[in-house]
Amino acid sequence: MSVERSDLEAKLREIQAIVDETEEQAKSGGVLIAVGAVLVVLIVFALGRRKGRKGSARVEVYRLG
Repeated sequence: MSVERSDLEAKLREIQAIVDETEEQAKSGGVLIAVGAVLVVLIVFALGRRKGRKGSARVEVYRLG
């Protein structure tokens, strides 16, 4: 059995196609993860800010004299 140059080239093209496809999936997945992380941070910030306003007391000081 002998391996021809065309056989090697075909297999390398197949491998390159799989690598390119995997790269595209990884990039799109990374963007989704980043967007999700930003949304989680914003939601936590908003909830913490609301709780801080709700629980804090307002004290007014008047100076007499």
